[in-house]
Amino acid sequence: MNNFKKIGLTALAASLVSVSANAADLSVTGGASIGFTGEEKVDTGNGWSMNDGITFGASNELDNGWNVSLSFIMDSSDGAAGAILDTRILTIDMGDSGVLKFAGTGGSSVLNAVDDTTPTAYEESWDVVSSASAIPGGIGGDNMFHYSNASLMDGVSLAVAYVPSAGSSYVESSLDYGVTYTGVDGLTVGIAAGENNAAAATLDITNMYAKYASTAGFSVGFQTSESDSETANADKDFSAMGISYAVTEETSVSLNSSTIDYENSSLSDQEATGISVSHVMGSMTLKAAHNQVDNIAGTATADRSAYDLSLAFAF
Repeated sequence: MNNFKKIGLTALAASLVSVSANAADLSVTGGASIGFTGEEKVDTGNGWSMNDGITFGASNELDNGWNVSLSFIMDSSDGAAGAILDTRILTIDMGDSGVLKFAGTGGSSVLNAVDDTTPTAYEESWDVVSSASAIPGGIGGDNMFHYSNASLMDGVSLAVAYVPSAGSSYVESSLDYGVTYTGVDGLTVGIAAGENNAAAATLDITNMYAKYASTAGFSVGFQTSESDSETANADKDFSAMGISYAVTEETSVSLNSSTIDYENSSLSDQEATGISVSHVMGSMTLKAAHNQVDNIAGTATADRSAYDLSLAFAF
């Protein structure tokens, strides 16, 4: 071998060592589930469905000690022609200075993350039944910022979410924020508030919640929220309670209820009750929920029940 080849191979080896030293940690995780739903007085057609997703991640530590990571999910919605790139998030973990996230797609706000925190083994009480009013949520979507810090004070964490104005979509930017206290073993108390300008009419939302998990396996929670709309007679008040019990390390059951009170006097309070159960077998989880909703979306003559079964696999 001549000297030129030796020099070339030496340079290539050094280059590969350099790339390896700066390479990010890569990960791939995923999951898939088979579900079956049915509903009283509703023709649901083929009740079988499938959900799946593969999460790709990359992370690296910077020279200043910060950790930067990227994650995105590739999934396929029912009826879609092919895979969809979903939930792209860049995360900068600055240690005691907090965590900054930028969601290119699939972002979620502070209010969205705590819309219903009452403990449940599967679904919330107001879910599953079609056309039932959901809780007015906070901002979310594409190209949004989320900042959190759990180092400001023992047991206290702060979170803020911001979506810049999108011009034609809505005039103003949206902001929400929240504070959570976990300084007592098993107890979580939180408050969140913000303005959602992405809605058809601006919503001012406040949300308060408390839950306690005992060492005996019981968890109880209470939540209340208010949604004030710029549209006349369109305010909503939400309240929920829930209790869950870990029968074993693998099996949990829960009972949940919720009420949505409409400012519009022509609408009746929507009242929901739900029972859920879950059982974990290694990387496989079996869940079931049965919900009853009265006065669906405020309609006094609309009462229905529905159920949802799910068999999920993690890999």
